[in-house]
Amino acid sequence: MQIVRRAKSLGDGTITFSLALGAARQMCRLTTAFQTDKQALSYLHKYRTELEQMARARFASGQLENGIVVLSML
Repeated sequence: MQIVRRAKSLGDGTITFSLALGAARQMCRLTTAFQTDKQALSYLHKYRTELEQMARARFASGQLENGIVVLSML
């Protein structure tokens, strides 16, 4: 499973991205305490491996909100 390159900012440090699950994609939302999109995206890339593991675990256990895996800062 890996992060698809297309990440989208919702403003206020919240980033949405898709995880590749074979041929399927799972939407994820990362909420950060950063004020700018650039800082939030940099954080996503810096902690990519850890965030992927968290998203995989939450998806496997069914912890979804409206079909989206919701993550927050480590």
